[in-house]
Amino acid sequence: MASKPSVLFVCVHNAGRSQMAQGFLTHLAGDAIEVRSAGSVPADSLNPAAIEAMAEVGIDITDQSPRILTPDAVETSTVVITMGCGDTCPYFPGVDYRDWELADPAGRAVAAVRPIRDEIHWRVADLVAELLPHRIVPS
Repeated sequence: MASKPSVLFVCVHNAGRSQMAQGFLTHLAGDAIEVRSAGSVPADSLNPAAIEAMAEVGIDITDQSPRILTPDAVETSTVVITMGCGDTCPYFPGVDYRDWELADPAGRAVAAVRPIRDEIHWRVADLVAELLPHRIVPS
């Protein structure tokens, strides 16, 4: 593993789950882990319910924007996490691919997005503990 791990979160529209995961990973790991997100068919903007749900826990994701998934983004990642959305990634040897089955927050009210947000939080905290085993992860 490289001295600084790199995580890529992938979801088709890159507007909800992957953006929340990116926000949590940045919050929990700071600059100790490079974090990116992308999608095969990026939306025009972030999901407003995802923005609101993250703001409720003190994380601002409004500076993020949906991005297109590129082979280079996959190839240069230590871990690639698809978000249970059926998106596919190009395969490169040495990249750790994982799939997190998560409900899609698209079109849902913030009350329905909160449990998705909370599940992403716990999964990201576990990922940080795995990639940075000697670091204490804030809640």
